[in-house]
Amino acid sequence: MSRDETEGFVGRVLFEVEGHQAPYEIILQSKKGKEWSYSLLFASQSGDDEEIEAVDDELDEDDELFGRLVQAAKISLDE
Repeated sequence: MSRDETEGFVGRVLFEVEGHQAPYEIILQSKKGKEWSYSLLFASQSGDDEEIEAVDDELDEDDELFGRLVQAAKISLDE
């Protein structure tokens, strides 16, 4: 994760979901580190659209899961 005056915090996390064809990458952005927006992408190759939509829905509904991904990105800021 990086931080600058214009964009605030920007980080990315690569992750896999058991049973899904392709790994994912989430790009996280926050001006002040409190409210986060994100983009969810396939990490290396195109995958199944239904699978990425299911992950996106889960991220919208599961605050704990989303929080774990934010924390994973923040770890690199601390290093």
